[in-house]
Amino acid sequence: MEQRKVTINPQNNLLQLEEPIYRLVDVDEPNTFRNLFPYDEVPKIAFNDRIVPHNFPKEIFITDTTFRDGQQSRAPYTTEQIVTLYEYLHRLGGPKGIIRQCEFFLYSKKDRDAVYKCLEKGYKYPEVTSWIRASKKDFELVKEIGLKETGILVSCSDYHIFYKMKMTRKEAMDHYLNVVRECLDTGVIPRCHLEDITRSDIHGFVIPFCYELMRLSKEYNMPVKIRACDTMGYGVNYPGAVIPRSVQGIIYGLTAHAGVPSEWLEWHGHNDFYKAVVNSTTAWLYGAAAVNCSLFGIGERTGNTPLEAMVFEYAQLKGTLDGMDTTVITEIAEYYEKEIGYKIPSRTPFVGRDFNVTRAGIHADGLLKNEEIYNIFDTEKFLKRPPRVAISNTSGLAGIAHWINSYYRLNEDKALDKNHPLVAKVKDWVDKEYDEGRVTVITDEELVDVVSKVKEELGIDTW
Repeated sequence: MEQRKVTINPQNNLLQLEEPIYRLVDVDEPNTFRNLFPYDEVPKIAFNDRIVPHNFPKEIFITDTTFRDGQQSRAPYTTEQIVTLYEYLHRLGGPKGIIRQCEFFLYSKKDRDAVYKCLEKGYKYPEVTSWIRASKKDFELVKEIGLKETGILVSCSDYHIFYKMKMTRKEAMDHYLNVVRECLDTGVIPRCHLEDITRSDIHGFVIPFCYELMRLSKEYNMPVKIRACDTMGYGVNYPGAVIPRSVQGIIYGLTAHAGVPSEWLEWHGHNDFYKAVVNSTTAWLYGAAAVNCSLFGIGERTGNTPLEAMVFEYAQLKGTLDGMDTTVITEIAEYYEKEIGYKIPSRTPFVGRDFNVTRAGIHADGLLKNEEIYNIFDTEKFLKRPPRVAISNTSGLAGIAHWINSYYRLNEDKALDKNHPLVAKVKDWVDKEYDEGRVTVITDEELVDVVSKVKEELGIDTW
């Protein structure tokens, strides 16, 4: 049996065994983990109760794929739209560049024009990077534009290696390493996108491959970055879950066994099982410095991790926004709706029209007394979106009073309470609407019209 060294871990001062070196397991038949992924059944989540330690990096950050993965599920953005959104991301990320990078396609003239125009801005953050397939032809595009870093597709599950690429594991590894070496030869930092990592053989392919990538990094004295791609959204964050579905197990394997530094490690999640946000947060907690996101989660199939969600996850984990300007999120949402024509679902957290709107009368009564009771945080401060109520047959006097105060921005001594005669008359009108059979919510436009008429009736000239 192999005798491994016993060393001191400088982070926790505990003795630990030297991590084993995993060798490539070149198999004749693909390992598709049919015990976990029986295609004619719902995928299974299994446990072995092996727990890995938290390993929260000193610095965490966000990267963006709006212009790459985000364009694969919608009509392509125009060059002007890409440049405008890039400027928004620069402002949102703040002076510390918490939104660290944006990745771009290079295949169309429109995309290349957008890259050139974004580079002309001269912003340090987000850094402009690209995405290519593992081919020399694609790499020529990167060299032509002169980018400092590019993502490279390196599919890592046997589903892709055997069924899509028609290769063996060794053939795939050799092919990938050759492309990465060529990238390093020209001084471009490679970012290896390990596609479908949550259905891959972690110990038999992924760790041996990443170990070789780290050896190349030392040989060239250049970073070789790793993006762990949960392409199908199979990742889970449950303690003790087995790999390849365990997010923390994957991150631990890459850092502890393959030797990937946290600052070179990134998580790219999809939302097929509603876990994109929590899996991205888990990746941060267990050692990945970066999480890859797209605006509003727009991306392949069910989408990517929403960038705006991770902005607020960052603030909750770090206790600070570190200079990020979250009010830009509202500006981006308005730009999508008005200029791009994308309709954001009304209840989408942080950006939907109704994300902080209540319809229940008892909630409205609480908001009227103290908005902290039913608002997640000061949404006026962080998103320029004060809490509001929607008026229906359940809103009551308190709901109507809150709507008036919010819509007309009546603060402090100008605010109306629920006993004000104007509030009572508006409620009479609302009650009559529903008594006559109405079933829909009262619109803001209708309420503005009614309030104007009641003000005139009561002789109220100003607030």
